[in-house]
Amino acid sequence: MPSPGQVAAPPPFVALAAHPVRWRLMTELAGSDHRVRELVTRLGQPQNLVSYHLRLLRDGGLVTATRSSADRRDSYYHLDLDRCAHELAGSGTALHPALRTSRPPSDPPLARGSGRPPSVLFVCTGNSARSPVAEALLTLRSVGGVRTTSAGSRPKEHLHPDAVRVLRERFDVDVSSQRPRHLDDVADKSFDLVITLCDKAREVCPEFSGPVRRMHWSIPDPAAAGPQDDAAFERAAHDIDTRVGHLLPVLAATEHREGEP
Repeated sequence: MPSPGQVAAPPPFVALAAHPVRWRLMTELAGSDHRVRELVTRLGQPQNLVSYHLRLLRDGGLVTATRSSADRRDSYYHLDLDRCAHELAGSGTALHPALRTSRPPSDPPLARGSGRPPSVLFVCTGNSARSPVAEALLTLRSVGGVRTTSAGSRPKEHLHPDAVRVLRERFDVDVSSQRPRHLDDVADKSFDLVITLCDKAREVCPEFSGPVRRMHWSIPDPAAAGPQDDAAFERAAHDIDTRVGHLLPVLAATEHREGEP
């Protein structure tokens, strides 16, 4: 406790997030990974200012950057929502012990009433690893409450055996009978949300009819890591599973709004 007359400094998370530009950056990155030039357009701020505040968020451990597989000169920025939740809980405790978070909230229910279940399309290039893993994990985590599918811009002939293995060993999900599909095969379908997991696929992903929301998850291709990196598929699946967990409340909120009279 600070002594009388002494002003206590706010927790680092509060100091970082309280700045209007950094809060806006966090808000944008909470929904999708973005490149600097996209954030400049969305915020309407100079690039040097955006880059400066991104660096502060990276130094604070809240934002990470990955090199784009579509253009190695570019990078995608990602907000670590788990880190934000941890830091936010710590900030509450710093204010008062009663604000300690005892346990994380349970996943919100989806499509349990008469409302139409949300539909999500995951897209990557080969539809052999990242997007089918995302499709399987969202189906699993939503307990079938989301209409989920995946496709690729240049689909492989078969799912990658390590993607099949990781889903079976880590999540007890069997996708061995699934085959990659082309984006053309789902062109006539409607989706509420289209999520690209591959930087190259993002550049060529077509527009879909209706009010479709777009997101991008910049996840490195685990198959490109080579056989010497035997943990690449585990890392990719963990990243996707974490992002799916953060997506569920968004889908539940969307479904609730659509079902309101």
